[in-house]
Amino acid sequence: MSGLEQAMAAIRDARGIVLSTHCNPDGDGIGSQLALYHALKRAGKRVFMHNHDGVPRIYRFLPGANEIGEGSEFGAGDVDLIVSLDAGAKSRLGMPEEFFAGRRLVVIDHHASNQRFGDVNWVDVGACSTGAMACELIEGMGWPLTPDIATAVYVTVLTDTGGFRNAATSAEALELAARLVRAGARPWPVACAVYESRSMGAFRLLRACLDTLQLKDDGRSAWLHVDKAMYRDSGGDEQDTEGFIEYARALEGVVVAVFIRPDSGHDGWKVTFRSKALDDAGVDVGALAVSLGGGGHRHASGCTLKGELEEVRARVEQAVSDALQAVEGTR
Repeated sequence: MSGLEQAMAAIRDARGIVLSTHCNPDGDGIGSQLALYHALKRAGKRVFMHNHDGVPRIYRFLPGANEIGEGSEFGAGDVDLIVSLDAGAKSRLGMPEEFFAGRRLVVIDHHASNQRFGDVNWVDVGACSTGAMACELIEGMGWPLTPDIATAVYVTVLTDTGGFRNAATSAEALELAARLVRAGARPWPVACAVYESRSMGAFRLLRACLDTLQLKDDGRSAWLHVDKAMYRDSGGDEQDTEGFIEYARALEGVVVAVFIRPDSGHDGWKVTFRSKALDDAGVDVGALAVSLGGGGHRHASGCTLKGELEEVRARVEQAVSDALQAVEGTR
């Protein structure tokens, strides 16, 4: 059986299901979780949602978002199946071993760096989002795309394609988006919630962040960061940094963009990478992140590192320089 068929069989056989996504969840993690939740509930399944971290503000408009539990403890009984969504490694779920004990684990993900850590692993690196895979599963089970499901999946496609701008924006992604709109997703309200609901603190934080902009590697890499003092002075927080890295990638001549911020959940620094190569000949920032203990896609990835900012930055600068030199050496 294919990974999809195994995932569907596991869901059919389960008495109770908990859906979970990675720490510091994004639009793909939350959207795929909610899409499956609505479909499973409608099918009469006993289903819960639980993540280590809370739902980011910009996704709380989604129907059902207030039903997502958070924290390291999950107390619901008679749950024999965990479905991990959009997480490349077991550790990315942030949950203790007790959470997994006695339960089957189904992994649904589209990251090339996925560690295949489940009893069932359905990993499709060609999918534009994990939400697109959730949609495929829902339709494969013969369940309809309700407006709530369509909206949740649309958020995954919108955010993981960078607003239909990055390398994941395929014909298939655009065709799926059109189907979701016909099923009830409303692009303008979704775009307003996700991209146009910023606080003044977020803009003050962005101004401080842009003041840190530096070019390295003869202009081929661009660097931004924020620290805890910037959070305090601006009134912004880590959720407000969503999209900051795109300003670095937007610079002409930049091949790799890097954004560093405090990672409150792990007492370290969250490092985000973006690549601007127009083909597969550029820097694979997914592989770059893996070399630093993280993971992700060829054009978008990240990792978490411990240490002082200067130490972390020096380590990442060396890795980025090595990656750029390796690419240049193959041309």
